[in-house]
This record gives sequence, structure tokens and C-alpha cells, in this order.
Amino acid sequence: MDKLIFIVDDEESILKMLTHWCRNQWNYNVKTFVNGNDALNAMSENPDLILLDIMLPDINGNDVLRSIKLKDTQLPVIMLSAQGSVEVALESIRLGAFDYFPKPIDKNRLEPAIRNAIKNYDLEREVVNLKENLQREYSFDNIISADKKMQEAFRMVSKVLDNDITVLIEGESGTGKELIARAIHFAGKRKAAPFIIVNCASIPRDLLESELFGHEKGSFTGAHQRKIGKFELAKGGSIFLDEIGEMEMSLQAKILRVIQLKEFERIGGNEVIKSDVRIISATNRDLKNAVENKLFREDLYYRLSSFPIHIPPLRERRSDIVVLIDHFMKQFNNKLGKNIKGVSKATMKILYDYDWPGNVRELENTLERCLILSDGDQIDVDVLPLNIASKFAPAASAVNGQLFGSESPIIPFEKLKEEAIKHALKSTGGNIVEAARKLRIGRATLYRLMDKYKIDHDKNL
Repeated sequence: MDKLIFIVDDEESILKMLTHWCRNQWNYNVKTFVNGNDALNAMSENPDLILLDIMLPDINGNDVLRSIKLKDTQLPVIMLSAQGSVEVALESIRLGAFDYFPKPIDKNRLEPAIRNAIKNYDLEREVVNLKENLQREYSFDNIISADKKMQEAFRMVSKVLDNDITVLIEGESGTGKELIARAIHFAGKRKAAPFIIVNCASIPRDLLESELFGHEKGSFTGAHQRKIGKFELAKGGSIFLDEIGEMEMSLQAKILRVIQLKEFERIGGNEVIKSDVRIISATNRDLKNAVENKLFREDLYYRLSSFPIHIPPLRERRSDIVVLIDHFMKQFNNKLGKNIKGVSKATMKILYDYDWPGNVRELENTLERCLILSDGDQIDVDVLPLNIASKFAPAASAVNGQLFGSESPIIPFEKLKEEAIKHALKSTGGNIVEAARKLRIGRATLYRLMDKYKIDHDKNL
């Protein structure tokens, strides 16, 4: 193993024995020390575990333990002592020791204790890394935009990071409402606590109450055991109620109670559970209109929208299209192992002029598809989805110099196919593979059609 163990003991025989066990029998890297100060001075080497004697010549082992815990609270330390008293053991455990072993040391107990301690330490470090990565990924700085309207939205977000005011994020589907909600949580004072997402539109209405508040065993048919709801799981953190406008009226009243009284009960239960949760909600509906039409509670609307933040659609911030294209190309080049360097001018014009009804999510999916289909060093029009490219197709097309508009004569379909193949071969310099790709047919199909229309490959160049 590449794990490093510090052994701190002033008895030479103990050092030799523990070194033999750890290095030769259990395959750990080992570094030994005969006093506490030398071990503390070497902490920059980042040991994975420390075997620490309590009685040392320069400093008490428990004092060394205190210093270690100040530097790394999770680092496992196993205390060793010839005293063997319960009081000494309890004091070590109270100070944060992973375990305590009296001397003479039981080898059969020590080996699994070391293994479990290092395993737990690895898991704890992984959890810390995951949390740090989450905070970086969903930090304010990682939301890509160059548009003034979005900068205003960011300014609004910055005002709610260090308080618990209820936030309502409004915007069309795909504009990045969840990303904004995550930024509010992971850049705010509750970032170390859970961030729980509930999509009110995707959960069946008869199950949504249980999903939010939990239920007791036997409270309804199928409730075979107690279920902890999302509000309980989010304790100390934030809950994101996405598509809140889809929630039925009876459940809206219970959400209102949580906001007002900060408490709730599980379905079928009598226990009042206190709610220490920040509520962030989002909608793609016009909630004011829903209130006027008696589809959403007016009192809940005003509670949820204490601090509204509007995210404009992509068609209203076209400068972001170019910025996002560059961002997604870097992301998908890395993901797909490609090196597509850019977008052709014709393609960029289409992407810029397109209204993006699916907003950022549609742009992201489109760019990934285009990179998968692209074989050259840039994205060309021919790899765009038809629903996008067709919106910008010219009103007339040229085949063999003839212009086809509303007054043009009708040409037989078979003749169109023949001319299309000739044009593709000429445009690609006779490259069959490239011509087939541009025509979006297989090579075998292209060869068959060339034979059908008596197209001579060499003469067509």
C-alpha cells in the first residue's frame, strides 16, 4: 500500500516490533519517531494514521494528540500506553483518538483497527473533496453570462446569500433556474448543509405530500415503514421546490404553514417537527396569472416571492449565445476526446439568430450533438439539427444553375437526387466518404445511386 503510518514511541523494542508488523506484514509505509515534537514537525508529510505512545520523553502523548487534531480533525490516531487504565483510555478518546491499545499490544486487534481507521479517513476526505467540488462547481463564478440582464440577476442573487429570505426564481424552462438556486445555497451561509431538490411537476400529486413531509408506518395503503420527507432531510440547509406552480391547492396550504410556523407533521403522525430550512422555489409559469385564476394561493405567492429573481430567456440575451457556445465546446471537446476548434461563420449566424425555445439546455444539447457528428476541425451547418437549420434555409435553391422559387418549373424528384449527388461529389473533390456524409446517406447507398444514375465518379470532378 502507499499509505503512510507514523509510529511515535521512545521504546526501541516497540518501534521495531510495530515497524515490522506495519511495513513487512501489512505493507504500509512507515516513519518512526522517538519523541512527540519531531512527529509534529513532520506533519507536512501527511500521514494516513499515527500510532502514538502516551508516555513520551519530551511531551505527553495527549498533548501531541491535541496538536494533531488542531491541524487535522479527521486524521486517525491510535493511542498506545503501558499504564492500561480506563481513565487514560477515556481521556484519549475524549480528545479525539480513534482507538486505544494497552501494552503489550494485541497484534490481532491492531491490524483491523489500523485498516478500518485508514478506510474511514479516506472516506471522510472523499466526502470533504466532494463538498468542495460541489461548492466550486455551483459557485457564483461558474455561471456563464456576459449579458447585462443576467448581471442584474447575479447582483440580486448576491444580496440573498447570507440571509434566509424566501426566494422565487422565475424563468422559462432551460434558463438555468436550478443553477441559480444551487449558487444561492453553495455560496451562502448554509453551504455545508444539505441542498435538497424536489421537482413538483415530476412527482405524482398523491405522492408529493409524502415526498415533502414524510409519513408514518401504516398511515396509508402501501406505507409499510416510516419515511423521512425532504423537509426533514434538508435540516439546516436549503430545499429547492422546482415548478412550484404545479402544486395542488391543498398542499400549498401546508407549504404556507411551514413558511409561517417553521414546523410540519409527517402524514399519519402527531409529532410536530421543527423546520430549519431555507426555501428556494422556481416556476416557469406566470404565478400572478395563476393567482387571478384561482389556481395558486395568493397568500403563498406573496410568501414565496419575498425576493423574486427573474432569469431572462436566451433569445433576450443573445450575447450569451456566443459565450455559451465557447464554454460548451470546451466542455464537450474534453468529454468526447475531440479537438473541434470552432464554429463556421454560417453556422454561428444560424445559432445566433435562432430563438432557442428550450433556452440554455437546448443550446447545450445541440452543441454536444454537433460535436459528436463533426469530423472536421469546425462545426458546419450540415451537422445542425433539421429543426434549427430548416428555419434558416433559403427560400430558393440552386441545382445546376437553375433557381427554384415560387415561379420555377417543377423538376422530377429523381432528377433532383441525381443533381444532388453530382453536386456533392464535385464539392468534396470526389471524396465518397465525405459526399455520403454531407448527403446523410451510407456509402453503399451512394454507390448504388451513382450506378443507377450512371454518374461517372471521375468525369463528375
